[in-house]
Amino acid sequence: MKSNQPDWVRLHKAIAVEAERGFNNIQGKHHQFHEFLYISLNELLKQIPTESQHRCQQMVDAFGNYSEKTLQERENLLDDTRRFLLQMERQINNRSKVEEITAKSQTPPASIPTNSQLKTQPIVDKSPNAASSLEQPLAKVVGPRNADRLAKLGLYTVYDLLYYYPRDHIDYARQVAIRDLVPGETVTLVAKVKRCNCFSSPRNKKLTILNLTLTDNTGTLKISRFFAGPRFSNAGWQNKQKYNYPPGTIIAASGLVKSNKYGITLDNPELEVLDQAGGQIDSMKIGRVVPVYPLSEGVGADLVRKAVLSVLPTTSQLQDSLPQGLLDLYQLIGVQDAIQNIHFPPDRDCLAAARRRLVFDEFFYLQLGLLQQRQSQKKATTSAVLAPTGKLIQQFDEILPFEFTNAQQRVIKEILIDLQSSEPMNRLVQGDVGAGKTVLAVVAMLAAIQAGYQAALMAPTEVLAEQHYRKLVSWFNLMHLSVELLTGSTKAAKRRQIHKQLETGELPVLVGTHALIQDTVKFHRLGLVVIDEQHRFGVQQRARLQQKGESPHVLTMTATPIPRTLALTLHGDLDVSQLDELPPGRQPIQTTILMGKQRQEAYDLMRREIVQGRQVYVVLPLVEESEKLDVRSAVEEHQKLQTKIFPEFQIGLLHGRLSSAEKDEAISQFRDQKTQILVSTTVVEVGVDVPNATVMLIENAERFGLSQLHQLRGRVGRGEHKSFCLLMAGSSTPEAKERLQVLEQSQDGFFIAEMDMQLRGPGQVLGTRQSGLPDFVLASLVEDREVLELARDAAQKVIEKDDSLNRWPLMKQELNRRFERMLGGSILT
Repeated sequence: MKSNQPDWVRLHKAIAVEAERGFNNIQGKHHQFHEFLYISLNELLKQIPTESQHRCQQMVDAFGNYSEKTLQERENLLDDTRRFLLQMERQINNRSKVEEITAKSQTPPASIPTNSQLKTQPIVDKSPNAASSLEQPLAKVVGPRNADRLAKLGLYTVYDLLYYYPRDHIDYARQVAIRDLVPGETVTLVAKVKRCNCFSSPRNKKLTILNLTLTDNTGTLKISRFFAGPRFSNAGWQNKQKYNYPPGTIIAASGLVKSNKYGITLDNPELEVLDQAGGQIDSMKIGRVVPVYPLSEGVGADLVRKAVLSVLPTTSQLQDSLPQGLLDLYQLIGVQDAIQNIHFPPDRDCLAAARRRLVFDEFFYLQLGLLQQRQSQKKATTSAVLAPTGKLIQQFDEILPFEFTNAQQRVIKEILIDLQSSEPMNRLVQGDVGAGKTVLAVVAMLAAIQAGYQAALMAPTEVLAEQHYRKLVSWFNLMHLSVELLTGSTKAAKRRQIHKQLETGELPVLVGTHALIQDTVKFHRLGLVVIDEQHRFGVQQRARLQQKGESPHVLTMTATPIPRTLALTLHGDLDVSQLDELPPGRQPIQTTILMGKQRQEAYDLMRREIVQGRQVYVVLPLVEESEKLDVRSAVEEHQKLQTKIFPEFQIGLLHGRLSSAEKDEAISQFRDQKTQILVSTTVVEVGVDVPNATVMLIENAERFGLSQLHQLRGRVGRGEHKSFCLLMAGSSTPEAKERLQVLEQSQDGFFIAEMDMQLRGPGQVLGTRQSGLPDFVLASLVEDREVLELARDAAQKVIEKDDSLNRWPLMKQELNRRFERMLGGSILT
């Protein structure tokens, strides 16, 4: 079975290499990239589910004219193809497992006779008399006692309950015969009771077990239900169960199919007695797509389901906040049908349509709020108009020893166009490690300086601020421009001198850390603010630096690429530029996953490189050993490497608990090649630039996020020599291996960030603490990218027509309600 499967690794590798080479339609051994994908996807068409074949065919057609597409269109196509392949890989692998199980049966599966098919009662009462008002308290609908319980979930009115979406659904709508049961599926079956037994467990008298043997015309099945509590141990209650399910009774059973040592069974199923084989079902669960709600202690699932059912008729009173034109354009169902079918859908298709509409609403109102805010910022403030050409920019271009890449030229053009406007620039530049973001910032700074303004560059750590300062000094000295560094370590006398020069305007550029936002720092005429690794600063910190000038232009940068879905969600009020091309000459870094038993191989490579005059980083997740975590600490590892493994070499130590002077000393010693190995925590992640370093050994690599590992890997490969990244895994689980293999397969930071989000989720990728993510109820940034793009497009169309939203009062009202609740003012940049 597996031999017929597509070569997933080869497909992902081909896409990763094409992205790394700038989407240039690389030539392989036998085919060009687009030909290889065209052939491979055509083959895949024969193996995937019918419902996915149309989308696959669209991709085949797209790769057919790949050479005619723009770079942006190629990038979008590769992103879509990656996601599609991951989805198909999971489906085909799951199907293979199912086929292996069902292949064990020698006879072809028999279908259940048509007269035994279930008839489920329509679950929503749509009669107008059944409706309450949307603002009616739940106490008048479900009674005071149940209303008190529902209040624990924050539900007080009919409207609250309608918008209390299920967190999941269980599909019991599919009816199968006993012989067709496959572990892992949720199903309903109709069968006769052959035997019934109800008894107390011999091991636990408080546990009662109901055993049923069921049969249909395809086989026999044993199922069990378990009841915990003394009242179920009563002989009268147990005899009643035998009376309820006598031999010959026809029942419907819904549940999850499981396999145990006794064979196939249904896990603690829902049961209902039928009057005949084709009898009608009245249950809220059996034979249906069943909603699963978030619950709290003392609030049962059935209570919430019954309460929702009782108020669903009031959906007829809901007014749709989206105009019919938008619904038609984006193929969305109305809000009344969406609310009904998100709770109790008749089938999976109706559920999918309902979810799509409600996810669209969540994304649409977020994007609408961000875009409206961006428009109001542009109208309310004016910035200096900075000329895109001038003596300083021309001089800088002449002293640079390299040519700008195409990506750098494109982003510089975007920045300079922004600076020519009286509307303040608010642009985010995302660039991979080593993509050359700093020179873009310098061009923007020079535009400010030659117009008579000052510029400030703020970085999150002293290490990174020092790195930027050294680069700027090397360039600005040649142009006879002064630049200073202000951090927490700056001496008082120097600090006073900087403050004075800033206020008089003598100092055109100041680089620093959070020290820049102190009250004592006052600029004469601040025209440009540059913020590096901006996600490490809070909203208020960024705002305080901006407030030191009169609406200065703002350029934010990050070397931690995040997927477009995250960028739109977090930075929907920013213009986003992507540096998706590395400067020529950057060598790919050979990345290898190693287990503990291969540690000597890592040490041998490190020794070979050091003997040849190169240097090595060793990165660990902790400063000191933890009793709770079995991970190697920086302090312990430093001591071990120095005394036992590499006593002949000098080994430095760098971590966040050192003083600024100690950090500077450790970095200087390594930069000046006085130490051959630098043992560090992730403080080395950004800002340390040592071209002579060629090996990066990362201990317990599975404890880091993929994007963070990619950042660490970027500390090597910065010089002329071949470089290596060794991922020492402390865990051999399939999940850990799958994540680390992404680093082996690709050096594309944007692809790695996308995979990181798929494998860990957006909150983990950003860091759960102060991640800045809005609180979506249904929407998933991993699964709903397509809907987010549509919602962004719709929001832009609306803002272009009327950014005040006065033409759509219902939309305006809904925006105010949702935007405040979703954002709470926490992520506005």
